[in-house]
Amino acid sequence: MSYMRGDLLTKMRKLVKGLAKPAPTWLKAMEEAPPVTFPRSDGKIKKIEMPEDVYVKRFFKKHPDSLYHDAIKISGFDPPPARVFAWRVLELKEQGVSEEDAMAVADMEYRTEKKAKKKAYKELKEIARSEGKRPPPNPYPSAIKEIQAEEKKYVMDRFFNPKVIEIANKMKEERDLLLQDRAASGQWQ
Repeated sequence: MSYMRGDLLTKMRKLVKGLAKPAPTWLKAMEEAPPVTFPRSDGKIKKIEMPEDVYVKRFFKKHPDSLYHDAIKISGFDPPPARVFAWRVLELKEQGVSEEDAMAVADMEYRTEKKAKKKAYKELKEIARSEGKRPPPNPYPSAIKEIQAEEKKYVMDRFFNPKVIEIANKMKEERDLLLQDRAASGQWQ
């Protein structure tokens, strides 16, 4: 029945009308209350674009070090700096400010906020050191350092996990055997 178009109801109607099959008992009930048909898409999924996406891209061009911040933090309450920048530009444009001026103001605010957070953290670190305590976590950490902190446990795992050490030793033995075979066969002379 793959050559026939339509859903089950249309296919069965065609078969019954062409006398290929006898009318099933459920056909009459299905004709009275046909199943719901959903609209089909043309196969292309439309890209979801937000009004601030243009300014988010411009922000990342201007501040490539911020590329490592997650642009869509689902688990976080604080929006990433790129979104805050873009929202601020849109807000200023709604107030009648030109696009260039709005971007300049939003960029200045971003830089000021970043500097203020770094300065406050520096002071907190000094206070903690003077009291002999551990410094608090960085409120504006480098995204690269965040990634490295997440990966640190896996990096350290290779030195202390017996399974990883065993796999590494096997790989070394295989490499040594391969080098010995090459040297014996005269490939590296």
